[in-house]
Amino acid sequence: MTVDHRQGHLESVRSALSVIIYPVQYLVDVPAKMTGWATESLVTHQLLLEKNERMQEEQLLLNSRLQKFNVLEAENQRLRKLLESSFKLSERVIIAELLAVDLQPFRHTIVINKGIREGVFDGQPIVDSNGVMGQIIHVGPFSSTVLLITDPTHALPVQVDRNGLRAIAVGTGQSQRLQLEHLPNNADIQKGDLIVSSGLGGRFPAGYPVGTISEIVLDPAESFAKVTVVPSAKLEQSREVLLVWPNDYARPHSEEDSFAVNL
Repeated sequence: MTVDHRQGHLESVRSALSVIIYPVQYLVDVPAKMTGWATESLVTHQLLLEKNERMQEEQLLLNSRLQKFNVLEAENQRLRKLLESSFKLSERVIIAELLAVDLQPFRHTIVINKGIREGVFDGQPIVDSNGVMGQIIHVGPFSSTVLLITDPTHALPVQVDRNGLRAIAVGTGQSQRLQLEHLPNNADIQKGDLIVSSGLGGRFPAGYPVGTISEIVLDPAESFAKVTVVPSAKLEQSREVLLVWPNDYARPHSEEDSFAVNL
């Protein structure tokens, strides 16, 4: 050891032994490296799984918010159209929302969220941003029932916008079909003619769209033509409607009004 320390004769021996021992050292170190690699891989994999799960939750939340924004945007557009329609009407109007739809065959009614509290009355006209929808047939404290113009029991005084020819539009029980009654075969009507409310009877506002003539059948054996009209109102799509108060509608006196008059 003294000689090796002073003159380094065993250096070559140590080098040879280090070459022989290196594989043993490597093998001894392998389990520790494998354990560290496995631990790191598991941690990284777990972190990736957690991150992926968080991203999926965030994506689901963002998608739900996006859908809600789309619904709000569509509702905003519908309300804008209704607002534009309210400017076209000189009468007082308020917006109501649909609560329910009657699914009975040949019975076309809807329920809206306005009633006696808002001054709704029987026979009050209902319109949307595109045309006439129907009229109130039952009023409750908080809701009302609307009879649509496509109901077989509904009739509406109308006229051809092009020439003022008057007729009666009756429901057929089909959601996209009205029938014009009492038009002779030689009547001046054409496909595509716009049909509007005539205002006769004072119930519906005059000049508001009702539908468009889609079919004319002339039968020489019949006295009157069979005229089919497609409604302008989105009867199966509208979620908001306008309640119209005609200008000549006289509001019934309440008890408070009567008391004030007596005083």
